Amino acid sequence: MTKHRHLFTKRQLSLLSNYSTLVEATRVKMLSASECTAEYADAIATYLALGVSKTADYNSSLVVWSHTRNQAKSTFARQALAMVWDFAEVNPFAGAAGDFQVTLDGIARTIRQLAVARTAGHAEQLSAAKLSSPTKVVFSTDPPYYDNIGYADLSDFFYIWLRRGIQSVYPSLLGTLLVPKADELIADCYRQGSKETAREFFETGMRSVFARMRELSDERFPTTVYYAFKQTEAEEDSDDSDDLEDDVGNRTSTGWETFLQGLVDTQWQVDGTWPMRTERGARNIGIGKNALASSIVLVCRVRPSDAGVASRRDFLAALKRELPEALRNLQKGNIAPVDLAQAAIGPGMAVFSRYARVLETDGTPMGVRTALSIINQSLDEVLAEQEGEFDADTRWALAWFDQFGFAEGAYGQAETLSTAKNTSVAGMVEAGILAAKGGKVRLLKKEELLADWDPATDERLTIWESTHYLIRALDQGEQAAAALLKRLGAIAEIARDLSYRLYTVCERRKWAQEAMGYNALVLAWPDLKRLAEELKDFGPAQGELI
Repeated sequence: MTKHRHLFTKRQLSLLSNYSTLVEATRVKMLSASECTAEYADAIATYLALGVSKTADYNSSLVVWSHTRNQAKSTFARQALAMVWDFAEVNPFAGAAGDFQVTLDGIARTIRQLAVARTAGHAEQLSAAKLSSPTKVVFSTDPPYYDNIGYADLSDFFYIWLRRGIQSVYPSLLGTLLVPKADELIADCYRQGSKETAREFFETGMRSVFARMRELSDERFPTTVYYAFKQTEAEEDSDDSDDLEDDVGNRTSTGWETFLQGLVDTQWQVDGTWPMRTERGARNIGIGKNALASSIVLVCRVRPSDAGVASRRDFLAALKRELPEALRNLQKGNIAPVDLAQAAIGPGMAVFSRYARVLETDGTPMGVRTALSIINQSLDEVLAEQEGEFDADTRWALAWFDQFGFAEGAYGQAETLSTAKNTSVAGMVEAGILAAKGGKVRLLKKEELLADWDPATDERLTIWESTHYLIRALDQGEQAAAALLKRLGAIAEIARDLSYRLYTVCERRKWAQEAMGYNALVLAWPDLKRLAEELKDFGPAQGELI
């Protein structure tokens, strides 16, 4: 597919071309009516053209069929033109998804709701680097995600139909054959020539935008910056999962680094972090994956002109002092494990950005990339410190899992580790979390755990088994998991903490399948607690470990 027409069948091209022609014809006919003003005719033509471009979303050769909803899905299930193996060509007059009349009905409902709201709005299309305002303003922005999405290229899909229908209404806006792309602030190595020049273009542009925002910002109010970009994505392919020490530092992506570098270089400081649940769980990219559930909102203010200079040692000490409490608050707010590393950037960068400069041991200024690596390492250390709440068997299981997962390892190695953790292989076999046979040892998977397990009668109750029994119960349904949560009592909260720790291990090791269970347990926690409180008492709750 090298031209936009290749995205459509001949029938679809005929349909959309005729619709676009009729948009202009309708406007001309309305203008000929004496009682119709030019503004009214232009407005109607605009809504009709938007309806045509929306109809194109359901009438292309990249549309697939939804078996659950028994209708066509749109072309853009994600921000990309995805390859499909077969496609559905719908009847555009069937009164279902892809029907022009259905689209127009949706537009009409929205207009009616706007009329009821009686709220005046104003929107302009401007370059963010060339913003101007006679008064101070408040900013809330969702900036581009580095090289993840080619917004302008994707816009061409709709632009070609809008231009065909209403170019006469907006001659300056729709004057080019395709969407202008040269000034788009993304890191596109094909457009800018190389990865390095694309990075430089993005970083320079972000610095220019943040500098302009600083000049116009009303200092009485904070600036909020939304960023739902997973910080490990950009370098996942190059990471070596066996080199865990390097992996801690390599979890910073170029997208996060350049975005935050532009923020810090223009005298902004992070003042707070709001993880906001903005992502729909049933969205295409989120189904069956460890996709981000939240956008991380960085609350920023202009850094005071008298901000001091700190050494690397000062920065590390401040992180050690402030990060544990910040992370504990995030966990209390039930942030998903998949989002924890993202959210930790906020309090970490709050420490880094409060200084005019952080100096390395050789006197050179520390860059954002180094700061992010230190923040990620500090996050791992804080989570590791939480292991003090775990029993000896769980600490052994966590260390073994970090190395082997649910695969087998040598008995001798397991015995040596158990001595260090003040437990024994035989004891853990008896506890029901371990299998030992033929000189090999492995952790039991949730499917292998006892079917009739009861924490009240378990003589060697561990946080490890409590966590995995909860995950297995959640697979059966929220009611089953809530009943078990109630039986576990105070231990359940520690099991949730273990889920955070296990998720970070899985993410570092790229064990996506195992990670899903730990992430799902934390996400479901508020509902499980509510359901557990509604259940009748089962007798004494487990208050301490054996």
